[in-house]
Amino acid sequence: MKAVVYEAFSAPPQIQHVPDPTPEAHGVVVKVMATGVCRSDWHGWVGHDPDIELPHVPGHELAGTVEAIGRDVRKWRVGDRVTVPFVGGCGTCPECYSGNHQVCDSQFQPGFTHWGSFAQYVGIHHADINLVALPETLDFATAASLGCRFVTSFRAVVDQGKTCAGQWVAVHGCGGVGLSAVMIANAVGANVVAIDISQEKLQLARELGAIATVNSAEVANVPEAVIEVTRGGAHVSLDALGHPSTCFNSISNLRKRGKHVQVGLMLAENSTPAIPMSKVIAHELEILGSHGMQAYRYGAMLDMIQTGKLAPEQLIGKTIDLEQSIDALMGMDRFKGVGVTVVTEF
Repeated sequence: MKAVVYEAFSAPPQIQHVPDPTPEAHGVVVKVMATGVCRSDWHGWVGHDPDIELPHVPGHELAGTVEAIGRDVRKWRVGDRVTVPFVGGCGTCPECYSGNHQVCDSQFQPGFTHWGSFAQYVGIHHADINLVALPETLDFATAASLGCRFVTSFRAVVDQGKTCAGQWVAVHGCGGVGLSAVMIANAVGANVVAIDISQEKLQLARELGAIATVNSAEVANVPEAVIEVTRGGAHVSLDALGHPSTCFNSISNLRKRGKHVQVGLMLAENSTPAIPMSKVIAHELEILGSHGMQAYRYGAMLDMIQTGKLAPEQLIGKTIDLEQSIDALMGMDRFKGVGVTVVTEF
């Protein structure tokens, strides 16, 4: 098969022809019809993930059709239209038994623990637990865009933040994760404030439901600006970028007993950010993480998509081919694009 391969961290990947994957007994091989280009892939490429072994094929946001099935798989057939969470569970550890596959003790992640979806085919483990059936009405590009950013934001807003109608939600960073959070929070009836340094991204955030925006490059104090807009602070605030400054601001702009949800990855030199702990204690704030979403929770999200309450296709900035994904991957740290980039030609 054709795949994007890098043989050293931070070295330019290349298109190579490599052997097709074969399914594990409990897994399947998916023919990739679309795959998103995500900043998490960039983190892996520069060497921030210790699970990656070289040479490596990145890619974890995917949608396609089942191409081959392992002998122990019972729920799926060749030709089924599917997607998969970017974190998969083993199904047998204590976390999986409790329903929390997203923090499985033996989790797998395509594009990290094994070769990923910047390729014509990808292997998926424990298929009966982790695959998600796609409605016929959902195109592959949109389905692929759900895989990391949208589902992580859905869990952050709905399950972790427990956002309610009428609450104020602050979203720091309006990349794919942040714009997804804006749309989802708006869909559940929250009042959303979007924060970014790009006026173009803030405009898109308004189009997706934000009722107010703060350009962090133009204000002296972001938390104070958010507190003013929200008349006392956000009930729920998300760091959708993953940077010490956005993390600090997100916690600092909460009202009493508010919730901060860390969605953006914080790795390498950003892994130990400063936290205003005195405010956390005095105001009884909650600090939560959001790391993927279980396959069985996709149903609620897909129902909202099918009824028109969520429109993730609006987040797709552009579609590209596999060759173009190399430049897109290497440039993820420059934050130039608006919306999600998806590979649709292989």
